[in-house]
Amino acid sequence: MKPAAFDYLVPASVPEAVGALYDCADEAKVIAGGQSLVPMMNFRLARPELLVDLNRIDELRYVRRDGDRLAIGALTTEHAVGTSALVAEACPVLAEATRWIGHPAIRHRGTVGGSIAHGDPSAEYPLVAALLDAEVVAHGAGGIRRIPFREFSLGHFMTALDETEIVTEVRFPVLAPGTGWAFLEVARRSGDFALASAAVTLRIADGLVAEARVALGAAGPTPLRVPEAESLLRGQAPTDHLIAAAGAAAARVAGTSTDLHASADFRRHLCEVLTVRGLKEARRNAGR
Repeated sequence: MKPAAFDYLVPASVPEAVGALYDCADEAKVIAGGQSLVPMMNFRLARPELLVDLNRIDELRYVRRDGDRLAIGALTTEHAVGTSALVAEACPVLAEATRWIGHPAIRHRGTVGGSIAHGDPSAEYPLVAALLDAEVVAHGAGGIRRIPFREFSLGHFMTALDETEIVTEVRFPVLAPGTGWAFLEVARRSGDFALASAAVTLRIADGLVAEARVALGAAGPTPLRVPEAESLLRGQAPTDHLIAAAGAAAARVAGTSTDLHASADFRRHLCEVLTVRGLKEARRNAGR
C-alpha cells in the first residue's frame, strides 16, 4: 500500500518546526528516521495531513558529556550512538542496547529522539531510559520542558508530549565507577521486535550491592522497573540464590499477554530468565 496524500515541510530550525505543529495541531506528524512512521503511513495506520521533516536541523545531532549526564541530540542516529566511544565509556548499557535494534540499515536511519517519542514498550532505548531514569527534553509552543522518563511514557505508543512538542534531547545518567550492566532480549528472529527484554545495572562496593536497577521491556504497556527485585538485592551480597529470587520477582510483575507470537506464561518465563542472566552478567562486569 501507499500512504494517503499529505503536505510536506522541511523546517530549518526547531522554532519553525514547532510553529508548523502549532498551526496544524494533531493533523501533523514529525518524521526523523522514519523507521516506524513510514510503515504506518504505508499501511494507512497513520494519515497525517502534514509531515514535518526534521532532518535539516543539524543542531539536533550530537553526543556530549554534560556533568553527570550523557546528552544526546534527538536526530543522532542509533548507529552513531552504538559506535560512539563516549557512549561506550559513560553509559555502556546504552551502547549494548543499540546492537539489538533491528539491522544495520535501520540503525543508520533510526534516531534516538524518534525511538523515545514513538513510545513502543518493546523498543530498546525506552527500556534503557526507564532503567536509568533518563530525562527527555521537549520544545513546544509553551516553551521547553524537561520530562523525567517515568512521567514521559504513558502506555502503548503514548507519551506525555503534546501536539506541538518535539523531542530535542535525551539525557541519560553516566554510570558510576564500579557499576556492572547488561542488556538482553529474545526475539523470534534477529532484528525482530523483542518477545521480552531485560536491562540491569549493579553497583557493588565491598562485596555488597550498593545500588541495583532492573527493568523489563515488552512486558507491559510501558517499560517496567522492578522495585521488588532491586530492594531484594540492595545491601546484600549478589549470590546466585539472591539473583534467582530477583528473577522470580521480575516474573511476578511482568504484565504480559498472549498473542500470535508467544503465550503470557512464556513471556513471563523469559523475563525471569533474562533478569537472572542479566544480573549475573552485570555482576561480572562490575568486577572489571
